[in-house]
Amino acid sequence: MKKIILIITLVFGVTLNAQQTPAPPQSEQVAIIGATAHIGNGEVIENCTIIFNDGKITAIGAGLTAPTEGTTINAEGKHVYPGFIAPSKSLGLVEVDAVRASDDQDEIGEMIPHVRSLIAYNAESKVVESMRPNGVLIGQITPQGGTISGTSSIVQFDAWNWEDAALKTDDGIHMNWPNFFRRGRWWAGEERGFIPNKEYAKEMDDIKMFFQNSIAYGKTGAGDKNLPFAAMQGLFDGSQRLFIHADGEKEMTDAVTLAKNMGVKNVVIVGGYRANKIAGFLKEHNIPVLVNVTHSLPEFDDDDYDLTYKLPKLLVDAGLLVAIQNEDMANFQTRNMAFYAGQTVAQGLDKETALQLITGNTAKILGIDDMYGTLEEGKSATLFISEGDALDMRTNKLSKAYIDGRDISLETHQTELWKRYMGKYERQQEGQ
Repeated sequence: MKKIILIITLVFGVTLNAQQTPAPPQSEQVAIIGATAHIGNGEVIENCTIIFNDGKITAIGAGLTAPTEGTTINAEGKHVYPGFIAPSKSLGLVEVDAVRASDDQDEIGEMIPHVRSLIAYNAESKVVESMRPNGVLIGQITPQGGTISGTSSIVQFDAWNWEDAALKTDDGIHMNWPNFFRRGRWWAGEERGFIPNKEYAKEMDDIKMFFQNSIAYGKTGAGDKNLPFAAMQGLFDGSQRLFIHADGEKEMTDAVTLAKNMGVKNVVIVGGYRANKIAGFLKEHNIPVLVNVTHSLPEFDDDDYDLTYKLPKLLVDAGLLVAIQNEDMANFQTRNMAFYAGQTVAQGLDKETALQLITGNTAKILGIDDMYGTLEEGKSATLFISEGDALDMRTNKLSKAYIDGRDISLETHQTELWKRYMGKYERQQEGQ
């Protein structure tokens, strides 16, 4: 009897805690009429009609005749946006930080470009599920730790498994550049504050040697396969991007210079806390920047108190291709990406330019702008309808969301709890 009860408990536990069932492929044409469409490239179309079929947008514009076939959604007074994109996140790789068995974001080793994050991605993650009600529908799943952490992939957030989720596999390799300065370990007798990193030159030489060995390996084309060196070849033929996680001026300059000298075709800076100090250098080398979360304190005593808040605008004004990520924050904070972008409007960015920081610009940086990031004919119908301004947490209330034309669920564990406890308080009030 105890065994039977245990089995029933496990079955019901799995059922109650399982993710919403992924939506089936689009079966009929859908037309959204009367909405204000925010294209994701700076353009806005009032009283817009968007028609999509077989997962792709077939027509978009103002004054289009509404079709008589399929489903028609009247979205007058509402807003339509392309699905938001979260770059450089370990979503789906870790569920509970304190539970080691649920943490696959960091593997053993320093130079491990051959480690693929995609195969460890958990499509049924509760954290991933919680992204959708705020319009975050796509993410770049990125490994953490070490010097060269591994290879990322881009997924959509409504899937049965990692194979179904994948939009672009092994899109880039992520490297954590060493810091020229580090914080003193006061408990070990070192000075407080920042002190020079005496190992910086050696750590940089180790990276250089690894790149040189990878290049030499690629030229031989024979012998036993070396997985780490083989995984690096996409950087040299342009099929992959090198995402360099760095914040300081010297670190970014050294990293970009080394990468370019080694023949890396596409380089992206992730973090870029001091990128505004070397904006000219980054623009000269055509280096885009994925800036960190805008809601944080300044790192150094002599920084402007609002540096992190205004950094995206400073970089946009300098002519750089910029998008927002929030690497240093917990994964669940990724759902707030829209509001980080909205905050840049208070710093002087145009609202549609701010939107590009989490849509069109991100798609360009990740190399998926041929299908995602903007609402255009021929591109994927990955979009959502909001009751109001999606960059404002007071009005961003989604009524519909689609990924590749599939009508996805906006129910999550969080929304279920909200309904449950709202019902509790309403009953209590009625009882009074």
